[in-house]
Amino acid sequence: MKKYECEPCGYIYDPAEGDPDGGIAPGTPFEDIPDTWVCPLCGAAKSDFKVID
Repeated sequence: MKKYECEPCGYIYDPAEGDPDGGIAPGTPFEDIPDTWVCPLCGAAKSDFKVID
């Protein structure tokens, strides 16, 4: 699964880790996260993330 980076702050969403504090279970692909989810560090929208090669 691909990792995604928050462009405003640099937070990396790793699907293997998820975002348990944000209600996202480990193993959840970025594509399956609700559009209402925001970056746990800076509050940026899901649309502000880009895939990391």
